[in-house]
Amino acid sequence: MADGDAIVGGYLFAIQQLAKSVPWFAVPGDSSQEGLEAAKFLESCIYDMSTPWPATLDEILSMLPPGWSYFEKVFKIRRGPKQKDPRLRSQYNDGRIGWAKWAPRAQESLNEWIYDEETDELLGLSQIPAPEYKERRIPLSKSLHFVTKSAKGNPEGRSILRNAYRSWYMKTQIEDLEGIGIERDLAGYPTLYIPLEIFEQKTEAAITAYNKFMDVITNIRRDVAEGILLPAVFDKSGNRLYEFKLLSSSGTRQFDTTRVITRYDTRIALTVMADFLLLGQQKQGSYALSETKAKMFYQSLMSLLDNIAETINTQAVPELFELNGWDLDELPYLAHGKAEPVNLEALGNFLDKLIDAGMKLDDRLENHLRGIADMPLKDTKQGPTRGEARPASATQNPQQGETPEIDEEGDDDENGQEAQA
Repeated sequence: MADGDAIVGGYLFAIQQLAKSVPWFAVPGDSSQEGLEAAKFLESCIYDMSTPWPATLDEILSMLPPGWSYFEKVFKIRRGPKQKDPRLRSQYNDGRIGWAKWAPRAQESLNEWIYDEETDELLGLSQIPAPEYKERRIPLSKSLHFVTKSAKGNPEGRSILRNAYRSWYMKTQIEDLEGIGIERDLAGYPTLYIPLEIFEQKTEAAITAYNKFMDVITNIRRDVAEGILLPAVFDKSGNRLYEFKLLSSSGTRQFDTTRVITRYDTRIALTVMADFLLLGQQKQGSYALSETKAKMFYQSLMSLLDNIAETINTQAVPELFELNGWDLDELPYLAHGKAEPVNLEALGNFLDKLIDAGMKLDDRLENHLRGIADMPLKDTKQGPTRGEARPASATQNPQQGETPEIDEEGDDDENGQEAQA
């Protein structure tokens, strides 16, 4: 479905591209100087991996069709950009431990899930990957495990396309029949009349001739090699012994396949809240309706990104600060901006009403509004506090004014395991 269907492919493409346009940043656990430094460090780790963050996000979103994705956390010591050893190469030279990459483990290589026999607790994953096809075990403590939704504790989650399967199956069957009809030129049913002695197949020559004519009638089609060659043979009464015809149906076709396929396309898109993609295809639909449906799609996308952020904050962030010996009462956490574009006209009218009611525009609010409108931010010395999101236009590069070096991905060792710091 993901690789062969236009509606499903369009939805997945929209999700991936919109998700990569959303800014990601770290929020301090508190407003102390140490909290601000911890948030700055966490954000630098996200954008210091050998695999760029947009590509990593693509790999995470590969969980949508199967329902899950799995990554092995690979660490490095940050010793600067000129290091030849990928376990030491970094944009930063502070000696801290950061993420080298989150190495994806293909869903197709899954062998089994490993559980504790006494507690039924998930311990990790067993895979048989190419090219050696030997079993590799990756414990959950060294991994990031993303799922689309919790489904009875199933580590494989649930595919977001599951409810669309029947509609997809029915649509593909109808499309195949439609293709056969077009190939037959929608003109009729091929029929070939042959002599009775060949049809009865009593002799070896008759059997051979019957098989050849069967190949002709089952493979005939309209293409560049169009045509059929028959012998000019007549009986004693002058009737032709061989005759080829196209039996035409009376009247027009009983079903409009276009309407049927469109109906199933709509159902497929509806299961993932992406039916707004079809608005205008039937020359109907208002702007208000499209705006409402698009907003629902954006809300589902934000929920998906919240799920990704929560997984990272619980399975990756605590270990990172523990390895660096950072003892904090409240850890910083990763957050993301909004995917839905802001209606500046509506926002302006709303602000006018607030200002008329006596609201004052301080520096923090002004910077937030400037960010929404993609305007330069006003200099302010006040740092963000917990729960405060950055402006939507905030850059994804954690170090303003610095030119990051491009990292190269490290190689696995001879046993196929990722190098660990």
